[in-house]
Amino acid sequence: MAEKQENPENTQNGEPETENAELTEEEKEKEKERKKKELEELPPFEIVSGERLPAFFFKFQFKNVEYSSGRNKTFLCYIVETQGKESGTIRGYLEDEHAAAHAEDAFFNTILPECESSLRYNVTWYVSSSPCVACAERIAEILKKNKNLRLAILVSRLFMWEEPEMQAVLKKMKAAGCKLRIMKPQDFEYVWQNFVEQEEGESKDFVPWEDIQENFLYYEEKLAEVLH
Repeated sequence: MAEKQENPENTQNGEPETENAELTEEEKEKEKERKKKELEELPPFEIVSGERLPAFFFKFQFKNVEYSSGRNKTFLCYIVETQGKESGTIRGYLEDEHAAAHAEDAFFNTILPECESSLRYNVTWYVSSSPCVACAERIAEILKKNKNLRLAILVSRLFMWEEPEMQAVLKKMKAAGCKLRIMKPQDFEYVWQNFVEQEEGESKDFVPWEDIQENFLYYEEKLAEVLH
């Protein structure tokens, strides 16, 4: 059984929920206006990108636990190999800054906005969790549209895999040609060596966490059940 974590207390917008049943209509209106103003003052959505992510984020966000409370961002490490007249390889990582948009979308919007028909693209992602329904739908559509694009996605955890809608769209991704699999301990080590900042004074060797192999087997079994 994979590691479990306690769910945090019920919150709303990051703050404890409060009872407002006894508020007057005027007070309710003021509260509504306050929350609206807070939303308007939020900074615009932004995707963080770079070549190597901080070790702290890797150790927390990529940990393949079963219940991932607090891990509400997506970290996506990518390798794009282009074959043809403009052959080459690029790599880096993307990180969700706000929940309004996702790293998978950012990849296709900024890293690979279009695929030239004269080239072949072999793309590999190492992702902290599998895509949501909307992102999985877009991935399937892009793969159907671009036959010269090959995409392999290696994920640390499965996102909402119990939901029928999620299971259906993961199957749709597979049918479109996407190779989806769970990250093995060796894959975590590869990401550590190639996509994580090596901090001074610390060992550069990857140190597996407890139950990493057990959790990999747990998710591998669940993914096989979904894609059978």
